[in-house]
Amino acid sequence: MPAIVVPSHVPGPVTAPATASHHGKSGTTFVAPVLMGLDPNLAIMMSGVATAIFLLATKGRVPSYLGCSLSFVGVAATIRASGGSSATVTGAVLVVGAVLFLVGLMVQRFGARIIHAAMPPVVTGAVVMLIGFNLAPVTASTYWPQDQWTALLVMLFTGLAVVCLRGFFSRIAIFLGLVFGYVLSWVLDLVFGKIHSPAGGAEAVDHWRLDLSAVADADWIGLPSFHAPSFEWSAILVALPVVIALIAENAGHVKAVGEMTGDSLDDKLGTAIAADGAASMLSTAVGGPPNTTYSENIGVMAATRVYSTAAYWAAACFALLFGLCPKFGAVVAAIPGGVLGGITVILYGMIGLLGAQIWLNAKVDLRNPLNLVPAAAGIIIGVGGVSLKISDNFELSGIALGTLVVITGYHALRAFAPAHLKTQEPLLDSGTSQYDEKPPAGTS
Repeated sequence: MPAIVVPSHVPGPVTAPATASHHGKSGTTFVAPVLMGLDPNLAIMMSGVATAIFLLATKGRVPSYLGCSLSFVGVAATIRASGGSSATVTGAVLVVGAVLFLVGLMVQRFGARIIHAAMPPVVTGAVVMLIGFNLAPVTASTYWPQDQWTALLVMLFTGLAVVCLRGFFSRIAIFLGLVFGYVLSWVLDLVFGKIHSPAGGAEAVDHWRLDLSAVADADWIGLPSFHAPSFEWSAILVALPVVIALIAENAGHVKAVGEMTGDSLDDKLGTAIAADGAASMLSTAVGGPPNTTYSENIGVMAATRVYSTAAYWAAACFALLFGLCPKFGAVVAAIPGGVLGGITVILYGMIGLLGAQIWLNAKVDLRNPLNLVPAAAGIIIGVGGVSLKISDNFELSGIALGTLVVITGYHALRAFAPAHLKTQEPLLDSGTSQYDEKPPAGTS
């Protein structure tokens, strides 16, 4: 029997093509499949299909464009670092989609209280944090060394764009950073010629920062490449913790959109989660990335004040058309490694700090040892790559072990904790505290 090993943080490169997406995703849907190493044209095509599924499932009440969440990047990086292929990645996240679908059905049936009883904010925030910070070695060892000065300039430009720009342009700062880095790399190649640095491997070689040779060879019209998923327990165990992050993202999205539109969408939470799961299952079944709705949509809606689902139907149709253009995918796939270095410094940190934001919103008291101990232990295990060898054929480490420690540690300590520590932990976080409340008489 082959060994089942769940590896720790990724030490090596994640090499592969990129993807693209609707501009209203703050650049993250554009970047996530790039870092996961999946086919660019298939990724954008399936994002359109997934959006159509979501809009049909929610009967047009929840405006959203689905794309690949950055929560999956750490999963793909870890699986590839242990020798997994694209099929292994998509197989693992297909299982995540299936679990998400089942969770959605449970929320529909029993309400959101069951989620937050099992995964209170202290647990959710810690898992999101360890998933994000687990990615730090990918930037440090893979992308940044390919062109450190381009990475630095892209990081500075993107940071300025996020802080200084307003409205819609601030929301697409990541996309603007990619465009800036693309053009900068082209200019540096013209002025200084080739760079001597690692290019997707351990050895430094002479190479162009921006290689557009594949763009010239790509066809204008063609089908993307499909592949079947492959299922391995080691990869599935790495991927499953992402479910926690996705539930938190989806719940926050549905609640915030309801508040912006003035239409209470609490009754659609279970449907939205289940639709995300179904869309992800379909996409990964043919070799694409998982597709879910998440918080970046909220910022775009707030900036543009466009809440009509007709706009998202149009975006889905355009995504299908772009998916049939291999030349477009080749342009995206040519994003230089140094550019990704500058972008991922910000993005990976943002994922981790979203966990801290969950704690702040829910007013989690980290002075309470019931909260502090499991969160602290799980984060260090997840980020540091601590491993636990259970047998010769089974080992847990990194994201999987860290998540397990946070969840089981919290509930085990809670079972033995004195009453005065338990009373400080709210059952529901502030973003979803009204999901189970009945609406006033006379309202829908």
